[in-house]
Formats: sequence, C-alpha cells, structure tokens
Amino acid sequence: MVKFFISILVGTLLYGSVAHAQADTSKVSYTPYELLSSYYKDDFKPFKKGNSYVGLSFSVQDKNLINTERILGKVLNGDNLNYNLLFKGGYYLWNYAMVGLDFNYSQSKFTGRVFVDPDTTQVNSISRGYSFAPNFRSSIPLTASERFSFFIDLGVSLGWSSTVDEQIKNLDEISKSFSTQFNFGIGISPGITFFAMENFAFELQLNVLGYTYQLTKTKTDGQDDARDERNNVNFSIDILSLDIGLAYYIGSGKQK
Repeated sequence: MVKFFISILVGTLLYGSVAHAQADTSKVSYTPYELLSSYYKDDFKPFKKGNSYVGLSFSVQDKNLINTERILGKVLNGDNLNYNLLFKGGYYLWNYAMVGLDFNYSQSKFTGRVFVDPDTTQVNSISRGYSFAPNFRSSIPLTASERFSFFIDLGVSLGWSSTVDEQIKNLDEISKSFSTQFNFGIGISPGITFFAMENFAFELQLNVLGYTYQLTKTKTDGQDDARDERNNVNFSIDILSLDIGLAYYIGSGKQK
C-alpha cells in the first residue's frame, strides 16, 4: 500500500504576493533568515480586521489490495485510488474573527476481483463528490508575536456525490447500479496555526464534534430507487481525521 499526503499552495497566490510586494515601495526587504525569525518580532498582525486568508490542501491514497477483507467481500486482487482537493478562503471582519468558505472535490475509484460466497465477481466502481462549507473562525494567539495560535472553526457543509458500480459474474452476468448522495453537516473543528516563513503558515485541524444527515438513492439494473436516510451525531478525537494544510495570510506583512 502506498499512502502519502501533500499540502500545497497554488502558484498564482505566490505570484500575487510577490507582485504586491514589488508594487509597494514602502515594503521592507528581509533576508531569508529574517523571514524565519525577526520578521515576527514587531507589528506582525495576521488576524487583524481587513486581512484575507487563502489555502489549499491535497491528499492522495493509492492502495493495492490482495486477499483483503472488506465490507463488500474479500478482495482477491484490486486497486483503490482516492484523492481529495480542498480550497479555502476567508476574510477577517473583525480582529481575530474570520468568515470563510471552503470548497472540496473528491474522487474514489476501485477496480478488482472480489469473492462473495459462492461467486468471484469483477467489480468496477467510481465515485465523485463535491461540497461547499461556509464557516466562522475565531483565532486565539498563543504567543506575543502571534506566530503560533489556536483557532476554532464552526461550519455548515452541503455536499453531493454520485457513484457508478458495475459487477460482472461468469463473464456475461452484468449488474449496474447508480447512486446519488446528499450530505448536510454542522461541525466544530479546533486547530493550530504556525507561521513558518513570512505570511505562509502550516495548519493542523481536527474534527471533534458534529452532526451529519445523509440521504442516498440507488437504482440497480433499472429498478425502482432504494432510499437510505441516516442521521449521526459524533463526538470523538480521531488522529486519522487530522488535516494538514498550507495557508497564506494576505495583509499580514509589515511596513516601514
């Protein structure tokens, strides 16, 4: 199994920040070392009213499964590829108080041979989904320089996804299903922010409390829709749900 996570910020943001710095002749020039140290000593205010926030995180999970037990049966040999792309944006309406909007796109694909007694079935499945999540963030600096801080996000999410599943038995017995899913959720997510260089920061965030509503409709071989509704309330600390990303705070830079 290969599993890796990548956190990146789009190049256009980098270009925009450099262009802004060049356009403002009053900007102070810092050495690379100063951007990692003394830059944060005085007048660094990343969470002040009027500042903006942008970020992006990207995760990929690629699995090769051999003789692995799963809910759908025993996977004799298969490949499972998942990836998730999350864009974040926000604006500080007040000092230490931000309103934001997140957009998420995900895809999951599985191809393999699955044994469900007494048959071996070739399964091909692909799912795609997206969601929007308006949120409110309160930031609490933990150091005088505000380089290290704690935050709490309160958000509401709306999401949709679709799945196409094909199962082939005995070479000529083919079953196809198509499902759509609607998701609604409310959650609280605490996290920490650490500024690594200039206005760039690493963020770690954990989902600890939330309510979700899920409605799934499935049509198999052209038959009537099957309907499944679920309501869940969750309160847990799961390290596996930890999100790591990179962010850029526009307006945090200092002037002479």
